[in-house]
Amino acid sequence: MPRPHDRDAAERLKNDFAGLGAAERGFVASDAGASLLTALGGHSPYLTDLALRFPAALLRMAERGPDDAMTLALDPLSRAEPATPRAAIGGLLRRVKGQVALIAAAADIAGLWTLDKVTGALSTLAESALDLALAQLLREAAARGDLRLPGRARRDPKAVARGSGIAILGMGKLGARELNYSSDIDLMVLFDPEVAAYQPERASAVYVRIARDLVTLMEERTAEGYVFRTDLRLRPDPAATPLAVSIPAAIGYYGSMGQNWERAAMIKARTVAGDRPLGEGFLREIRPFIWRRHLDFAAVADVHAMKRQIHAHKGASGANATVQVAGHDVKLGRGGIREIEFTVQVLQLIWGGRDPGLRDPTTLGGLAALATAGRIERRAAADLADAYVFLRHVEHRLQMVADRQTHRLPEDAEGLARIASFLGYADAAAFSAAFIGHLTRVERHYGGFFESAPTLAEDERGNLVFTGIEDDPATIATLGAMGFRNPSGVAAMVRGWHHGRTRATRSERARELLTALMPALLAALARQREPDTALQRFDAVLTRLPAGVQVLSLLARNTPLLDRLAGILGAAPQLADHLARNTAALEGLLSGSPGSLTPASCVGSLPALVKDARHVEEAMAAARRLVLERNFEIDAAALEGLIDPDVAGEARSDLAAAAVASLLPHVVDDFAERHGRVKGGALAIVALGKLGGREMLPASDLDLVLIYDHDAAAEASHGGPRSLPVTQYYARLANQVVAAITSPGPEGKLWDVDMRLRPSGSKGPVAVSFAAFTRYHNESAWTWERMALTRARVVAGPPGLARRINATIRAALMRQGVAAIALADAAAMRARLARDRPPEGPWDVKLISGGLIEVEFIAQSLQLAHAHRLPGVLATQTRAALAALAKHRVLDAAEARALIGAEKLWRTVIGLLRLTIGHTREAALPDTVAHALLHVTGPMLASPAVDLAGLRQQMLEQAGAVRDIFVRRIGNMGDGA
Repeated sequence: MPRPHDRDAAERLKNDFAGLGAAERGFVASDAGASLLTALGGHSPYLTDLALRFPAALLRMAERGPDDAMTLALDPLSRAEPATPRAAIGGLLRRVKGQVALIAAAADIAGLWTLDKVTGALSTLAESALDLALAQLLREAAARGDLRLPGRARRDPKAVARGSGIAILGMGKLGARELNYSSDIDLMVLFDPEVAAYQPERASAVYVRIARDLVTLMEERTAEGYVFRTDLRLRPDPAATPLAVSIPAAIGYYGSMGQNWERAAMIKARTVAGDRPLGEGFLREIRPFIWRRHLDFAAVADVHAMKRQIHAHKGASGANATVQVAGHDVKLGRGGIREIEFTVQVLQLIWGGRDPGLRDPTTLGGLAALATAGRIERRAAADLADAYVFLRHVEHRLQMVADRQTHRLPEDAEGLARIASFLGYADAAAFSAAFIGHLTRVERHYGGFFESAPTLAEDERGNLVFTGIEDDPATIATLGAMGFRNPSGVAAMVRGWHHGRTRATRSERARELLTALMPALLAALARQREPDTALQRFDAVLTRLPAGVQVLSLLARNTPLLDRLAGILGAAPQLADHLARNTAALEGLLSGSPGSLTPASCVGSLPALVKDARHVEEAMAAARRLVLERNFEIDAAALEGLIDPDVAGEARSDLAAAAVASLLPHVVDDFAERHGRVKGGALAIVALGKLGGREMLPASDLDLVLIYDHDAAAEASHGGPRSLPVTQYYARLANQVVAAITSPGPEGKLWDVDMRLRPSGSKGPVAVSFAAFTRYHNESAWTWERMALTRARVVAGPPGLARRINATIRAALMRQGVAAIALADAAAMRARLARDRPPEGPWDVKLISGGLIEVEFIAQSLQLAHAHRLPGVLATQTRAALAALAKHRVLDAAEARALIGAEKLWRTVIGLLRLTIGHTREAALPDTVAHALLHVTGPMLASPAVDLAGLRQQMLEQAGAVRDIFVRRIGNMGDGA
């Protein structure tokens, strides 16, 4: 408990309080009561007055604790009759406000409540007050004949407002439940003219009157004080719109004219009173405005510009220009609360569109979420959180003194000593040291995020001038010295960018960014083996952009990205072409450290983002965007050798499985709206091939089988506009699922789908019933189909159906009849494949003798041959299956190691060639591809190869070892195989 600064005032309060009655004398006589009154009286005339006006509130807190005291203080607001005259409602609101303010202050000063409890209690008071005040005003409007009010007869204020056509959004600190002690409440009043007004053309006038009366009821000062100062200026275009804005007009405004600062403000928006479903519907509708599809580094400049304007506006007194104590504004000054809030909001705007987990409206919650997601360093987040709590406590003590909305520390020594004492410090010097320490750390972190201009050039390389219409000789010399083979061509291309000859650089802002970025960009491209080619590929990317500010801002804010981008452009034509077609994939390179990629981190927020979609088209767009970005991130890391090929395969596969599983419910629900549902019906998706084995390569398609089940008595769907027979229902639904996965959007498409592994292949139905699937694999499946089944796993669908399908798959693989023919059939199939599909050159490591196909055949056929007696050999992943076969002594340990090593090498070679040149029949490879291949395969070889000849020799040795194991364990394939 803080010691009193004004001991005489503290003693007067205790004496006056004791004179109120016996209970009050007992409170003063207690140590806790005396200490609390001493702290209140010694620092705050306002709290002194409240203590004497509402002694019962303090007595209840002492007896029951602050939580119960607060509940009792707020209780009259929920029990009041909304039909009570306005003046009486106003008096009740002011009396409850006084009691709540006293209890919250006392609990804060006594250390009984944390910051979030204090701000939460004040926010609850504001919401309850708004509910009751609005209910009273709505009853008046209905009595005047202005509104149809379905809940008119109700006593519950929330019930009165339901269906009223008006919604009150809490913005700022009220929206985040972070109200300070003497805070304004920022509100946005919205209405739907078609909901409750008798005459929609007069709706605006009706709701504007209600809004005006609500403000008056809240902030009018009477003998009992006021409830809350109210600010409606955060509504759309406040200079040109009435106090209440129609929802269609607000949606139109945000969709066409909304600014970045308004996006930041809407992060905290929440329906706090009125027709809550109406308000929630509005917030859902403008969610795409707040949370952009792409990373928005351009928002950093906009929001920071607003902060600079605040400094310019407030800086006349010098209180905000630098970190100081006397007269410093703890909210708007350097190192203050606003810098912490801005840091959180801007990082949320940048990353929140991709990760719904970052959309926490509270400052402390947002900091924690950003730190957990790796978007801010944990040390920085901890410093900012500590400073935020400290500064909010300072802000509260400043406002408790006289109930003034102030954020500025006193400028005189006496005033600083009072605040230091109120906060519990021994003297002003101790408080000043803590205050300066927090502000300095905030200012350092804020400056690191937003105010430090990036140094784009590593060193002075000479002239780089592209503003004229002719070549600058010194620039041509500089480009030649950097390593460009055609300096004049490079200069002409860059000049074209600066002259706005591409859409991306036609705006002045884009050209400013390009000018600042050019030295570092050219330096990064010059470090590539073929810098001219890399520059041409960058030009292709720039040319495809509809606008350049976003991407150029992204590069300017993340200069390490330049080297990664240049490396991709220089080494991987396939990835460069993908980037030119889909520039949003650049954002995938910013998701985190490439060396720390894991399957879980790559899946990340995808399920939450897709689940959050409002309809199936939005779900598909969200999945496409994130999948393409994350796959690009994985592929780029694989190309650079920054991620293990096994991890890359698992990450691609888990991403695909998560996308399919997330999309399925949306597609099912959308289909049900048209055709109803089948009784007891369920649809599951089984993955086979590379997806089933979690071994997906770049550009792998998805091998899928769709299986459904339903109540045996069901013959058709029910509940939709158009019923369908069960078989037709699931056939059409399956086609919708496949379309959701394969349909292209502006970003491209997710994957191609291959369904030839379903029962009866391409001749069978698109979706197969569970009974038919079980029967087919028990009675009719070929050996090659059962080999494919070794990699089958359910990736989407209800858990119950998934368990039954997995049990059927396991039973089919363990049939003893299958074991007898597995090896002979596998050898014969490999012989036919060698005859009908020979390898297309020395780098076709899938089909070469001893290649990837043979490793997979060994794993799959040996599982079929032994699973009936050794169930432990079953595993969907090839390397896991080989390890299990060795564990159960079907393979020697040395054989398993050789096969696992070869399988990883083959996947690595295939993946890297797909990323760079696709495929080739030639033995020679471009220098950039050869360099990448030698770099990535080095750790997998007995000794890293120094050239392609050395790599080819080691590959032949591993292929020979695989062929020997195949012949020994599976059988001889005959001559020529």
